[in-house]
Amino acid sequence: MPRVFITGLGFVTSIGNDASSVAGSLREMRHGFETYPPFDKPEITCKVIGTIKGFFTDSTDPEDWTWPAGYEIRRETIRSMAPHGLFAHCAFLQAIADARLEGADISNRDTGLFAASGGSPMLTHFHHERMLRLGPLRCSPLGIVASIVGTLNFNLVAAFKIQGASCGFSSACASSAHAMAYAFEEISLGRQKRMFVVGGEDGNRDAILPFAGMRTLSVQTDPALASRPFDLGRDGFVGTGGGVVVVLESEDEASRRSVTPYCELAGWGQASDGYNVAISHPDGTGSRIAMENALNSTGISAAEVDYVNAHATSTLIGDVSEARALRAVFGEMGVRPAISSTKALTGHGLSLAGAMETAFCALSMREGFIPGSAHITRLDPACEGLNILRATAKESPRVVLKNSSGFGGANVALLLRRA
Repeated sequence: MPRVFITGLGFVTSIGNDASSVAGSLREMRHGFETYPPFDKPEITCKVIGTIKGFFTDSTDPEDWTWPAGYEIRRETIRSMAPHGLFAHCAFLQAIADARLEGADISNRDTGLFAASGGSPMLTHFHHERMLRLGPLRCSPLGIVASIVGTLNFNLVAAFKIQGASCGFSSACASSAHAMAYAFEEISLGRQKRMFVVGGEDGNRDAILPFAGMRTLSVQTDPALASRPFDLGRDGFVGTGGGVVVVLESEDEASRRSVTPYCELAGWGQASDGYNVAISHPDGTGSRIAMENALNSTGISAAEVDYVNAHATSTLIGDVSEARALRAVFGEMGVRPAISSTKALTGHGLSLAGAMETAFCALSMREGFIPGSAHITRLDPACEGLNILRATAKESPRVVLKNSSGFGGANVALLLRRA
């Protein structure tokens, strides 16, 4: 079966809007959090988010949006986008340049695109209210494609003239990890030679605030204390948005184009908790099985894994559940891979998280470091015995395991291997 490699990356994130900035933030453990003015109300308990710098997308009219210089995007393209569509479009342009792709490489029957987002709650609400107030004929004809789940793949497939496989994935916070996994399948089964995998989220008030009703958002007012995966004092996650694009190619395609891959996507596994609609299984059962399935599918042993990029979001239940799963997979083998959660720096990107953090892993493998897990002052005793990094390690991991989990107990584990 064809091997699959990551050959290009593009970033619009809270810790940087290009690979160099992101690598610097990860290496130096600089977070992207700020207090968020729309949350500055007494009735709103959460105050901090991972902000996207250099973009203005607060308006419901895309004509008002602004973005950094250097991106050429036609106004008629913007009209059907959600805010995260703009983030992802800019990241897509970066990924094309990073992978050194030409127009003919992008638009052909052998190149596809899988994407994941939660849609745009802001635009969904705006267009729905306008319809009820003024009638359907006073609504934008592009309101649906700009707002519903699927808006990301609709817009990117059209904008970049994708002719191969395309699909949107919806498994909550495991969505873009699922997109990555099934893109791997498309290439390894010989159906496609190249796949773009895209994750995006608006990361604004309407996308993040509903989680306050679930009591899952941190109520810290200090940005440096708000996201603390594995720390005893953690009190919830910090929301964020952005857009990240990962280019996957078959070995033959990468060789034909003489590009140097970041790493190999060696395989993956998945499993479900079958436990609760919103809470992880206390013992991390589904996560454990997903990791075991990933290892079994690739023939990679637990002892070969150097680094685990954990899903750990900084919630009370979720972090402990994953810690137990990790202990079950690696503890029985007597091995202690380095573990960290980069959500301590970025916040939780929801359906964006899997693709974003896979891209972080690929970047760290090329740049030669393992990012530390920031903001830990008192490790939760439930996490004792795990090799959770408190500082960046100056070494390039050979094998990386990336965990993602979503509502309903959906668990995905991706395995990356040095090219």
